[in-house]
Amino acid sequence: MSNLQKQTDVILIGAGAMSATLGALLKELAPEWEIKVFEKLASAGEESSNEWNNAGTGHAALCELNYTTEKPDGSIDISKAIKINEQFQISRQFWAYLVNSNLIQSPQDFIMPIPHMSLVQGDKNVAFLKKRFEALSNNPLFQGMEFSDDPDKLAEWIPLIMEGRTSDEPIAATKIDSGTDVNFGALTRMLFDHLQSKGVQVHYKHSVKNIKRSSEGGWQVKVQNIDSGTTEYHTAKFVFIGGGGGSLPLLQKTGIPESKHIGGFPVSGLFMVCKNPEVIAQHHAKVYGKAKVGAPPMSVPHLDTRYIDHKKSLLFGPFAGFSPKFLKTGSNFDLIGSVKPNNLLTMLAAGVKEMSLTKYLIQQVLLSNEKRLEELREFIPTAKLEDWDIVVAGQRVQVIKDTETGGKGTLQFGTEVVSAADGSIAALLGASPGASTAVHVMLEVLEKCFPQHMNEWKPKIKEMIPSYGVHLAQNAELFQEIHNATAQSLGLIKKEPVFN
Repeated sequence: MSNLQKQTDVILIGAGAMSATLGALLKELAPEWEIKVFEKLASAGEESSNEWNNAGTGHAALCELNYTTEKPDGSIDISKAIKINEQFQISRQFWAYLVNSNLIQSPQDFIMPIPHMSLVQGDKNVAFLKKRFEALSNNPLFQGMEFSDDPDKLAEWIPLIMEGRTSDEPIAATKIDSGTDVNFGALTRMLFDHLQSKGVQVHYKHSVKNIKRSSEGGWQVKVQNIDSGTTEYHTAKFVFIGGGGGSLPLLQKTGIPESKHIGGFPVSGLFMVCKNPEVIAQHHAKVYGKAKVGAPPMSVPHLDTRYIDHKKSLLFGPFAGFSPKFLKTGSNFDLIGSVKPNNLLTMLAAGVKEMSLTKYLIQQVLLSNEKRLEELREFIPTAKLEDWDIVVAGQRVQVIKDTETGGKGTLQFGTEVVSAADGSIAALLGASPGASTAVHVMLEVLEKCFPQHMNEWKPKIKEMIPSYGVHLAQNAELFQEIHNATAQSLGLIKKEPVFN
């Protein structure tokens, strides 16, 4: 066993989209800093960032109904949709900067234009969708969105969904052509290739076993080489824990006060994947429906055109499930191991509060393929079981914490950064919108952890992300200029939205 002490400036744990993004930002802002990455799997982007483990929607709140809620007075609150769309625009700008600077090539390998649609049935839902459409259409970020409740028009937009539909229940959809499909697995691999070309040391098949304060005030990271079994100790001034579902147990090992009273609840998922090329060819959109009562927001059913390995695919799901693992490659003891004296009450409170979610997950686990087909037929009435395979998606770990509004043991549906007061360590927890907003989230990490550098870094950040510090929703001209420029750089010009 070698106990070598190795020093570096920055350690990134986990080779997913978040570490890739933070590494790419730091290499532009502080090129002289030494960065090391430790990943327990054999390659980058294999867990939550992998293209088969997430929906790749490029979450811009164009079609996800759970980002717009109806207020008691019947009006629609679009503030969350605006926030998420603005965050996605930040990602687009950074990716465009990387392409324009020749730091990554071939944007079509990770991003493709695809219409984003919302689809609802029933009088009440149709009325909601119309109100949502009217509220969003007044905002520059959502210009170009169309609404229709005319079955003939819908048959033009989504022939596969409308074919063979016998129900006389009202049906309506919105469509916006500026949506994208993002292959986050491909993007993550491209970013790590770029980082390695810039001298970043990426160690695959290296598992982080412990993190503790070093005597010099930084952090000592205990790392095991999975192949040889040897242990090494690496120290760094700054550590980022971007290990997806594996982040919470590592955060707990740091012992920082900010890691207390936080729990995690794992939710697994399945997708149905179409294997009939004729069916795949009939659909060209990402179509999101409404979540069932009691379902968590990430279980919104959607029928997605995806581009994976340069091939057009069609996925339906997700079907939620339960596994005590925090990662697909994790352990069945992950959940029980994450319960500590300081978060026990938080976890128990969540268990009592979330009985309907628990019941929903159990029902989903017990679904037969025939039952899944019934749900698919709500989208594709003519669907046949033999045309579809089942794929296990990634594990998501939802954050459980005590909040002022929700009280003890509140389940959080989002992406959260937890950092030490001195900014020397940060961890990313949570799930959707995740990778879509990675650049915004990593800028938040920089602001929290490197406040002393932000003034000198600001000009470079503005060069990479022209809208940094500006609300695009309130600057229609700037939004149009940036949206068109990023679409050009990323090769998304095939069908641009028409701006008034």
